[in-house]
Amino acid sequence: MAGFDVKTAFSVAGKVIIVTGGGTGIGKVYSQRLAEGGARVVLADIAAEPAGKVAEDCTRAGLEVVSFPTDVSSPESVEAMVAQTIAKWGRIDGLINNASLMSVLPRGSWLKIPVEEWDRVMAVNLKGIFLCCRAVHPHMKAQGGGRIVNISSSRIWGGNPNRLHYTTSKAGVVGLTRALAREVGDDNIGVNAITPGFTESETQVASSSSNYVAFKGDGRTFKRAQVPDDLVGAVMFLLSDASGFMTGQTLNVDGGQAMH
Repeated sequence: MAGFDVKTAFSVAGKVIIVTGGGTGIGKVYSQRLAEGGARVVLADIAAEPAGKVAEDCTRAGLEVVSFPTDVSSPESVEAMVAQTIAKWGRIDGLINNASLMSVLPRGSWLKIPVEEWDRVMAVNLKGIFLCCRAVHPHMKAQGGGRIVNISSSRIWGGNPNRLHYTTSKAGVVGLTRALAREVGDDNIGVNAITPGFTESETQVASSSSNYVAFKGDGRTFKRAQVPDDLVGAVMFLLSDASGFMTGQTLNVDGGQAMH
């Protein structure tokens, strides 16, 4: 019987997937779980040493993972990473635009944000997505389609203050997602976004006080901390054939804090 194959529709096995910022924080968990699911994973991370270590550990475990040092704000670096991916595996089925500047940013009044810091946040968090999408597009188009998942933030639903540049950039990700979805629909490329809540990744916890982490749990419907694995299911769904008729959408995954 032809139609929806429940045995394969939710699978990422055999897919070639690029994860920007894939060697650290939440991105590391995306990369590990996708590889465990049978995907061929490219860690595109500016943090070359930790990303290389993740790739080595995954390879020793029998998984297919490579690491290509990448600055997503640099067109040349992004193009080189995509060329290396094509040379390695010959195709690109999925792209997770996860790399962003956040944990290193001080919290405080918008009046104290240096202009140079604002520009750097936009260069990584927005221009980086634009550059990565543009670089993979011709390959996805030529092979008949692909899936792009952009990581935004649940901060945009509440308008969280004290990191105005970060919140603004993540709101821009949703606009980019919607407009790009219409641009590439004829190429059978799906473009969707996820808005994670405050997630206790290694990098997030390291940059936050214990009181701040505890406070961020307030208001959730599920009364527990959010961890990176809570996001994996949504990401894998949007990369799989099961979400093949979804595009331009934003999934909120924050334990029911913002009812989007």
